[in-house]
Amino acid sequence: MKKDIHPVYGDATITCACGNVIQVRATKKDMKVNTCSGCHPFYTGKSALVDAAGRVEQFRRRYGKK
Repeated sequence: MKKDIHPVYGDATITCACGNVIQVRATKKDMKVNTCSGCHPFYTGKSALVDAAGRVEQFRRRYGKK
């Protein structure tokens, strides 16, 4: 491997929106995520209601579609 071209690989913290904190090793120090294995519906078995109508309206407002 070439010297002095690789990013520093060290301890990092991943913080979820639910408050879960995970310690890992990565090239970036701090990361914030929306879901983790502690709150994701696939892992918890709880289904989440997705607001599809709100997302469509947000798309229309953003891109001017009527």
